[in-house]
Amino acid sequence: MLKRFIHSLVTIFLVITGVFFLLRAMPKGPIDTMAATLIAQGTPSDRAYNIARARVNFDPDQPLLVQYWDYLTSVFKGDFGTTLTGTPEPVLDRIMEYLPWTLFSVGVGVTVAIVAGLFIGMILAYKRNGIVDQIVTPIAGIMAAVPNYLFLAIIILVGSVSLGLFDYASMQGRLSLYVEPGFNLTFFGDALYHAMLPIIAYAITVAGGWILTMKSTTAEVMGEEYVTVARARGLKEGRIRTMYVGRNALLPVVPQIALALGTVVGGAIVVEQLMQYRGSGQMFYEAIRSKDYPVVQGFTIFLTASVVFANFLVDVLNSRLDPRIRLGDKESK
Repeated sequence: MLKRFIHSLVTIFLVITGVFFLLRAMPKGPIDTMAATLIAQGTPSDRAYNIARARVNFDPDQPLLVQYWDYLTSVFKGDFGTTLTGTPEPVLDRIMEYLPWTLFSVGVGVTVAIVAGLFIGMILAYKRNGIVDQIVTPIAGIMAAVPNYLFLAIIILVGSVSLGLFDYASMQGRLSLYVEPGFNLTFFGDALYHAMLPIIAYAITVAGGWILTMKSTTAEVMGEEYVTVARARGLKEGRIRTMYVGRNALLPVVPQIALALGTVVGGAIVVEQLMQYRGSGQMFYEAIRSKDYPVVQGFTIFLTASVVFANFLVDVLNSRLDPRIRLGDKESK
C-alpha cells in the first residue's frame, strides 16, 4: 500500500508538471486574451496590456523553470493562485463554488445507474435467453452507446418541444431566481428540479454499460466449479446467489465502480452547456477558452487527485475482498 501510495503521488506530480508546460505551449497566453477583450471594449492597447499584466499573479517574463518552481511551491502550500477571469478570487473558492453542483447532478445520476445496472444485470444473468433478457440486453447496448448529451437533447426535443410534457426553459440553470441556497425543503426541491434532466441523462446512458458488465461477470461466475459444488451440497439458492455468485461477480466490477465515482468531479461539459447548469464542467470549459491558467491547473489537480485516489481505494478494497491478491503480493516478494 505504501508503494502504491507513492505511485499515486508521483502520478499527480507528473500531471501537474505536464499541464503547466502544455498550457504555456499554447499560442496566446492569458495576458494576450485579456488584453484582446479589453481592446474590443474600447480600451487603448497599451493600457489594456498594462491592466492584463496587473491581473495575472505571475511574471510572464521570468524563465519558464522559475515560474514552474514558484507554482509548484505554492501548490504544496495549498495556494492554487487567483482567478484571471470574472471577479478575482482564490482558485479554490472558484472550484468550491461550482464543484458541489456537479457532484450532486452527476453523482446522483451515476450512483443510480450503478445500483440499477448491477441489480438488473444480475437478474438477466439468471434469466439468460428468456424473454426479458432478449428485450433488455439490446436496449442496454443502445443505452451504453448513446452519449449522455445526445440522449439529453432527445429528451428535450421529444419531451418538451414535441409533446410539451415539461418546460425546458424553466429547468435551465442551477436554481430558480426566487430560491436562495439553504438547508430547507424549498432549496433541495428546486435544486433537484433543475438537476432532474441531467440526472436522467447520466443514469440512463451509464446504466446500460453496468447492466452488460454485471450480466457478463455473473454468468461467468455461475459456471465456476465451486458454484456447482455448492448446489451439490444442497445449500439454499439464496445463499449461493449472495455468498458465492454475487460476491465473486462483484470483484471485477469494484474497480470500475470506484473509477466511475472518481471521474464524477469532471462533470459533463456539453450536458451542463445544454442546461445552462453552471457546474465544474462548464467552469473548466470557460477557463480553457479564456486561458485562465490558475483555474485550469487547479481543477486538473482536483480531477487527477480524485481519479488517482479512486485507483488507490480500488487496490485497498480488492486486497480486502480477494485474499488471493494479498497472497500473490507476498509470493512475488
